Amino acid sequence: MKHVLITGCTRGLGLAMARSFAVRGWVVSGCGTNATAVAALAKELGKKHRILRCDVTSQDAVTAFADDILAGPGAPDLLLNNAATINRNAPLWEVTPEDFSRVIDVNLKGIHLVCRGFLPAMIARGTGVVVNFSSGWGRSTSPEVAPYCCTKWGVEGLTQALSQELPPGLTAVALNPGVIDTDMLRSTFGPNASDYPDPAHWAVKAVPFLEKIGPSDNGKALTVPQ
Repeated sequence: MKHVLITGCTRGLGLAMARSFAVRGWVVSGCGTNATAVAALAKELGKKHRILRCDVTSQDAVTAFADDILAGPGAPDLLLNNAATINRNAPLWEVTPEDFSRVIDVNLKGIHLVCRGFLPAMIARGTGVVVNFSSGWGRSTSPEVAPYCCTKWGVEGLTQALSQELPPGLTAVALNPGVIDTDMLRSTFGPNASDYPDPAHWAVKAVPFLEKIGPSDNGKALTVPQ
């Protein structure tokens, strides 16, 4: 049985993916920071799945999370680094150092810590796919979201380098999920976010697309079909 691990799995795209993968027969592991949401999703998915509270910016928390998952479901076949945050709309000179650091910590350092936690076991097994969630703003830019753009461009570069380091049988790709009506999109687009598909409808195409990623895709910058 295939095993998928999703960071940031209790809201938005992560929640939609967790539900969809479970319905499609995958074992789902994942984490979120909201204890109530974590407990609710764990109850919804059932005992064969493993949903835990973990802040991906904390080395100790990620280490404990990885130890738990590796001792249970084991190394994931598909690792989805989906956890992300965005700065409040503002020109760069008005973004506080605290807000900038938080975006860097979640969107980039979080990927590093999760990869450190799980890639050694995936490499030892000889197979596995890492999908680092990028954005349209990882390949373009817009005003007032410079910190977010910075991190998503960083995800693209980090993933390209990682793909060159992995041994045969392992895969790393950067994924632009497209434009979806999520809390983050609403924070930047306002009411216009509702013009775009919601996460549940997005997942109908996204999850089958993710299932097909393999070694021939290593190093690619992919985009979910719309």
